Amino acid sequence: MTAPDPAVEAYLETTREARLGAYLELLRIPSISALPEHAADVRRAAEWVAAELGRIGFEHVEVSETGGHPVVYADWLNAEGAPTVLLYCHYDVQPVDPIELWDTAPFEPFVRDGRVIGRGASDDKSGVAMHLQAAEALFVTRGGLPLNLRICFEGEEESSSPSLSAWLEANRHRLGADVAIISDTGFFEGNIPAITQSIRGMLYTQIDVTGATLDLHSGSYGGNVENPANALARIIAELKDRGGVVQVPGFYDDVEPLDAATRARLAETPFDAEAFRERIGVPALAGEADYTPVEREGVRPTLDVNGIWGGFQGEGSKTIIPAHAHAKVSMRLVANQDPDRIWESYREYVAAVAPPGVRVEIRKLGTGRPSATPIDHPVVRAAAAALEATFGREPVFRRSGGSIPVAEMLERQLGLTVVLVGFFNPDDNAHAPNESMVLANYETGIRTICQLWDLLGRGDPGGD
Repeated sequence: MTAPDPAVEAYLETTREARLGAYLELLRIPSISALPEHAADVRRAAEWVAAELGRIGFEHVEVSETGGHPVVYADWLNAEGAPTVLLYCHYDVQPVDPIELWDTAPFEPFVRDGRVIGRGASDDKSGVAMHLQAAEALFVTRGGLPLNLRICFEGEEESSSPSLSAWLEANRHRLGADVAIISDTGFFEGNIPAITQSIRGMLYTQIDVTGATLDLHSGSYGGNVENPANALARIIAELKDRGGVVQVPGFYDDVEPLDAATRARLAETPFDAEAFRERIGVPALAGEADYTPVEREGVRPTLDVNGIWGGFQGEGSKTIIPAHAHAKVSMRLVANQDPDRIWESYREYVAAVAPPGVRVEIRKLGTGRPSATPIDHPVVRAAAAALEATFGREPVFRRSGGSIPVAEMLERQLGLTVVLVGFFNPDDNAHAPNESMVLANYETGIRTICQLWDLLGRGDPGGD
């Protein structure tokens, strides 16, 4: 097992408070990519990250235009004979709604009970900050890195990466690498170190149902016109049956059946369903009856309503038939499912089940394809060795239910193997109020990154 570098460890210990301060400074920038009013904040975050990269010692630092929010690019390619890694993280964050459920202002981060709390504390500004600080420790103590590193920090991941594919094509001449590493994933239940073996794809949509041009008096018009809110409720009810099975025609056609070996491996995962249920505070777990919770999370596709609105929502009563109602609906897709083909089936199905008397518009807001990496890949083995050396236990391999659009893009467009190494605690409240990052994960993760770069730099995937 690889021993920690005493010089790196000493530097990290003496700079702990300053590094925490820099992390909190990044978290204070409200870089919400999905909201146009925060476009200037997203750019400010990009410029902050670029300035840090330049200060640390990276070269060719650029806030690169995309047509949307910028990508921050940088590189350091002076490790002769060593491999080259393309590193991806994202510096944009989710919206903060519902604001009333936050303990404090989302962009005024603070430390409580060993956690940093604030929007982006885990997803994914922790990844950005950890990689910056690991690189700085190596630059300061050694004058450079043990391998060649290209940086791609995105500003649109939380809004489905609409500009990234074109940017990758336009910049492929400076994205050549031996492997891509993405730090935008987390640990397993119980905060057990983990490597994400696969991620699901995504199809994100919006359904808009409209009736009259204005809200109508429900006493005068009720019974003679279709209510858009009622119509939307009927549409949503048709999307899944009571057992959680998606009803869109052809939705499961390309889903590979789970073989016995895969089910056996997943069954060995240290997952406590009752503890999981208690942690998230639901009366019972739900989903396809023929699959376990672990299988439903990582290797089965899903369909969920992410938001629904329309009509009167204030205090008291207002008797209207609303003029319109809306829903955001996403689907998480597994290997071999084509989001474009499913979109066509979904769009036709929603139109078919909509009741007469309303107009229905179905919009596609974003897609992403699934991704998977063999667990015997040398970089996966090196990541596992680095995690075990720093966190003190062998990591588990998890199949994540989340989606990271760039993973499939890097595979398809650049021909790179993608390895997912992240450090989020499972109870981080990502995308929700009071998002947090366990400081022990953050601090130890910085050391893991340093170890991983050392292992890859000397071609020692097993950490021997």
